[in-house]
Amino acid sequence: MSRALFVIDVQNDFTEGGALGVDGGAAVAAQVTGYLRANPGRYDHVFASRDWHDPDNDNGGHFATDAAPDFVVTWPRHCMAGTPGAEYHPAIDTSLIDVHVKKGQGVPAYSIFEGTTEDGRSVPQVLDDLAVTEVDVVGIATDYCVRASALDALHAGRTVRVLRDLIAGVAPTSSDAALEELAAAGATVSDSNAA
Repeated sequence: MSRALFVIDVQNDFTEGGALGVDGGAAVAAQVTGYLRANPGRYDHVFASRDWHDPDNDNGGHFATDAAPDFVVTWPRHCMAGTPGAEYHPAIDTSLIDVHVKKGQGVPAYSIFEGTTEDGRSVPQVLDDLAVTEVDVVGIATDYCVRASALDALHAGRTVRVLRDLIAGVAPTSSDAALEELAAAGATVSDSNAA
């Protein structure tokens, strides 16, 4: 039995100044690093996801091409593989990450469970291999990829906690709704300093 932290999409394009920048994103990057450094024994494994979209196509309709993005199904181009926007925010100490996950390679993807590790394994496979039973979730954005990742972790039978002081959302209303949905689905929503 082991515990993992999921660090979701703390990337340059999702922080201030990026293609889909979220207010508070840079602060989350710094706070997640501070949290991990202050709690070196809390997690057995740290996973981090990144959107890693193909630069030469619409990624299965994820990128708006023929019309303005609707910011629900279609989005501006973002987190294209090999670009600075797809890289981790510089405030994230990548030496603290054990498992790197890339998602959205040619297709829409919101949850870390839709990605693969550097050696091509699925996230459920790695969780099973490492006997992870508990997952804490932090990162960006509360109302999209944090929400989707936490829901998938619940559906995969893990105990899930979302650390509300280490997330940033696109909008307050949809972020609040996402946290309420997660709590109703069985996740614990708490601060990072809670036991």
